Amino acid sequence: MSHNTFGHLFRVTTWGESHGPALGCVVDGCPPGIEFTVAELQHWLDRRKPGQSRFVTQRREADAVKVLSGFMPKDDGETLVTTGTPVSMMIENTDQRSKDYSEIARRYRPGHADYTYDAKYGIRDYRGGGRSSARETAARVAAGGLARKIVPGMTVRGALVQIGTISVNRDNWNWENVADNPFFCPDADTVPRWEDYLDDVRKAGSSVGAIIEVIAEGIPAGLGAPVYAKLDQDIASNLMSINAVKGVEIGNGFGAASITGEENADEMRMGADGNPVFLSNNSGGIAGGISTGQPIVARFAVKPTSSILTERRSIDADGNEVDVRTKGRHDPCVGIRAVPIGEAMLACALADHYLRHRGQTGRL
Repeated sequence: MSHNTFGHLFRVTTWGESHGPALGCVVDGCPPGIEFTVAELQHWLDRRKPGQSRFVTQRREADAVKVLSGFMPKDDGETLVTTGTPVSMMIENTDQRSKDYSEIARRYRPGHADYTYDAKYGIRDYRGGGRSSARETAARVAAGGLARKIVPGMTVRGALVQIGTISVNRDNWNWENVADNPFFCPDADTVPRWEDYLDDVRKAGSSVGAIIEVIAEGIPAGLGAPVYAKLDQDIASNLMSINAVKGVEIGNGFGAASITGEENADEMRMGADGNPVFLSNNSGGIAGGISTGQPIVARFAVKPTSSILTERRSIDADGNEVDVRTKGRHDPCVGIRAVPIGEAMLACALADHYLRHRGQTGRL
């Protein structure tokens, strides 16, 4: 299987499967001299790991990251400094239950990659989806923790803005609320509504989709390129590569189709400091494929979890018509844990473009 790598200068290769002994990543192209701690990387992984509430899969994984190469320790013993060589990180799997999947060893689960994997490779790992499992994204979050260190002054944050048909009230948006509930929800009033809604979905053995918004601040103007290396193009590609993502938009996104040019234009004035001031940010911080210096805003839609207890019609590897229900431990809304993954993929795209811009222009 090829195509396990993304990025150009900040280049990430992930490896491993859902029910294998471990998974991980190799980050090639990370500049030397970047200081980080394992605890800092672990913080981001802890936000993604399963089993933290009744609203996500109950698989119990510590997701403890081990940094294997590409660093030298400082005198304090905790701070590590990158050497410019590949940074390899590993996360062990400790709570696999492969027997939960024995019934679907030859049955194709509707909505999953079972049939397409078989059609492409002639073999598939039915144990939790193998390489196609969202378990793979733990390695991306580890890489994203390192990427956050690359762009000086960059802050990347994400929030869940819609579950099923229930959206947050943006007038109540408070970033401090995101860490205080199991949904990464910025609106405290929406949390109890989501709890009741997802309890009903979970008890029914069903699932729902979600929309996540990720925002990067402190990004300088000039990152990206006008044609085949557009910043929004690579951000969209990174976000679209996340499991179950079926749509990505930057800034106004699809909403731009229903307003006029006057409404959509991000008008400008000159600020007192001699830098331009934008009067709106409909472009999501990117114009012509290049960052404007405004916050970069992206949203992505995650489909309902395909693993559900309700029987669905399908076929098996022998061409027989069958009914399939998926046992095991699954997220009733996989979009919840996609928030830190989206943050990581946005951070990786920005780190990559920052290094590419510096290499091409000599600035920053």
